[in-house]
Amino acid sequence: MNQFLQQATEKRESLINSDTNCFRLMNGYTDGHGGVFVESYADRLAVATLGGEIPTGLKEELRSTGKTVYWKRLDQQEKTAPTHLFGPPQETPFPILENGVTYEANFQSGYSQGIFLDQRLNRAEVRRRAQPQQRILNTFAYTGAFSVCAALGGATTTTLDLSRPYLDWGKRNFEQNKLNLDEHYFCKGDTFHWLKRFAKQGRTFDGIILDPPTFSRDDKGKIFRVEVNYDSLVKLASACLAPGGWILACTNCRRLSLEDFETLLLKGADRSMKLHHAAMPLDFAGDDYLKSVWIEY
Repeated sequence: MNQFLQQATEKRESLINSDTNCFRLMNGYTDGHGGVFVESYADRLAVATLGGEIPTGLKEELRSTGKTVYWKRLDQQEKTAPTHLFGPPQETPFPILENGVTYEANFQSGYSQGIFLDQRLNRAEVRRRAQPQQRILNTFAYTGAFSVCAALGGATTTTLDLSRPYLDWGKRNFEQNKLNLDEHYFCKGDTFHWLKRFAKQGRTFDGIILDPPTFSRDDKGKIFRVEVNYDSLVKLASACLAPGGWILACTNCRRLSLEDFETLLLKGADRSMKLHHAAMPLDFAGDDYLKSVWIEY
């Protein structure tokens, strides 16, 4: 391993242990290569570039590791699966470990590999907060990583996503951690529709995770934009929150500052609340694109 990769690895020594083998290894300018990002998934490497090719020197470093290396371009309009570059191809799903929790990763699944590594600290906090007898709702759940952490904390979880394949992936993540699927709920459908349905049924939750896409359109053509509509999402979620509950509100919308995001959250609240901003993990330092705010009522 040569200069850039070696230096980046040394900066992240605190992350490399028997409990965590997935993290961001190189983070753009902060590690010497602007627009180039390298993530490690159980000693397999995923490179992402913004606006160009992998720099020649770094490409040779990656080749010299002998590891499995995949590459995707962030500037492509069509979000396709990573391309195999070097080392043994990884054509099947494989387990990764984060804070002692096992998840399934897959380089063949499409644009994302099954987990968003920048949410590592938030997942740990969800697990810490979750308690037996509590009910936790994970909306826009993707592969259910937040749900797994809440379930490991002892809570009963409801995992909500539009995609049946992602919900099935989430169930496999539960099984990877020896969690009983019969004790948890998995719902397919639109988050806005389900929140209205839960409120009508009088169903409440002790914690709700909101991490919507920046832009989406429901089955009736209604458009959701984070920078315009997040307050309505918070309002719907608040109506389903038990007394003393919390909401984790996240967005990676770069057009929205933290201050403007918090203004939207306050606008959507139907009662007094406290806001606490959560920092990004150290391996993502240098670009606070992910805004994470804990809302406590």
